[in-house]
Parts: sequence; C-alpha cells; structure tokens
Amino acid sequence: MRKVLLSALIAAVPATMALAQSAEEETAKARRAFYTMLGYEMGGLAAMAQGKVDYDAETAKAHAADMVTLTTLHVGDFYAPGTSKDDLPGATRALPVIWEDMGAFQEKGQAFGAALMELNAAAGEGLDALRPAVGKVGGTCKACHDDFRAKDF
Repeated sequence: MRKVLLSALIAAVPATMALAQSAEEETAKARRAFYTMLGYEMGGLAAMAQGKVDYDAETAKAHAADMVTLTTLHVGDFYAPGTSKDDLPGATRALPVIWEDMGAFQEKGQAFGAALMELNAAAGEGLDALRPAVGKVGGTCKACHDDFRAKDF
C-alpha cells in the first residue's frame, strides 16, 4: 500500500508543476490578449488620425469608448509574479523590471489612463481634435514600451 501511495505522489508532482506553469502561461496569454484588444482599437483611431481611412465621428467614439471599457478591467492579476520574459521565454515581452519597479510601471499606466480620457472626449469632435489626442495616447504607450517591454520574445 505504501508503494502505491508513494508512486501516486511521485506521479502527481510533475502534474502539479505543469499546472502551476500553465497558470503562469495563461496569465501572460491573458495580458497579451488585453493589449492586443487595446491595440486593435487604437489602430482604428490611428488610421483615421494618419488619414489612412476617412474620419468618422461615430467610429472614432466607438473605438475610444471600447478602450475606456477595456481599462475598467482589473488588470492587476495580469501581472502575477513569475510571468516576465525571463520567467516565460517566448511567451511574453514583459521585462522583469515591471516587478522590480511596480511604482514606475503604475505611473506609466496612470499617464495612459489620463491620455485615454482626453482621447475619449476628443474622439467625436473632429479630426483636428482627434489627431493630438491619438498622438498623446501613442506617446504614453511608447514610453511604457521603452522601459518595460522587450523588443522581441
């Protein structure tokens, strides 16, 4: 009986470790999906701001509103420890410095949120209002990417 229990315990350890790794990978996957959705919405606004597609007030307002809605999610759980590029090579570009300096990372997020509120207010107010607001949001994205995201996986 002892041998059977010991064998079952030994067999369960790798499975438990695989589940833990899977949870970390799922966290990184969710984080990437969140930013993919933000990028999709921002892409529509950027295309208008750059003149690649015609400006449409209703579409611009919808893209901006969708971004605001996405930011109402509790994203803290997307940043669980053990989900950096060093922890999960090939699964994420999130640099370990996020967890080393969470305060600075959160400041970048707050700047993004403030710029996004301005964009939301400007989105339906014409192309001349949209362009600088899109640029400001894009600048906050770049600032965060420069400090906290690797260029590649």
